[in-house]
This record gives sequence, structure tokens and C-alpha cells, in this order.
Amino acid sequence: MHVPTTTFLATLLFTLTSRTAAELHTNGVCYKSVGGQAVYDEAATVASCGNYFMRNTGGEQWDTCPDCVMVKTGAMNHCNSAGWHIGGDEWTYYCELNGAEPMTG
Repeated sequence: MHVPTTTFLATLLFTLTSRTAAELHTNGVCYKSVGGQAVYDEAATVASCGNYFMRNTGGEQWDTCPDCVMVKTGAMNHCNSAGWHIGGDEWTYYCELNGAEPMTG
């Protein structure tokens, strides 16, 4: 089975738009570093997306993600929020909680 690496992940996220000024994103994946390469971690991504879906910590846009859902783009699943609810710090927290590193777009 082919595992997506750094180049694939970067290409996927480069094609996805982000609101960097507000640090809000529409997509997120989790990965692990293996031999100096970023390798997609599907289990951590699924778990992190589920964690974020259940999040309810306040009234800011990133405090909840009522539309967080796993979607497939190409050969890889990723967490998607059409409403731009994925905050960079929050996604980092969930990826790390699930034993991986974050990548958003």
C-alpha cells in the first residue's frame, strides 16, 4: 500500500484555501515524521476530526466545529469544515493528543 509522503501532503494542502490572517482553515490532516519524511496518519486524522466535532469551548468560530467531517480528496481522507471552523492551534492540539503532528490548509 502506498503511503502519502511530504510531497503529496504539501500538494494537497497547497490546493486547499486557508484564511491565514485569522488562522482558520477548511481542512486538516495529521502526520508522523518517518525517516525525515511526513507520512499521513489516517487514524490520528480521523480521531482528531472526531475530537474537533465534539469540541464546545466557547463562542469563537474555532471553539466549535459543527460541520467537521472526513472527506476524501484524491487518495487521502482529511477533516473538512466548510464553515472555516478549524483553528490552527486547536487542530495542533488534537493531532498531538492523537500522537501525530498537524497540517492545515
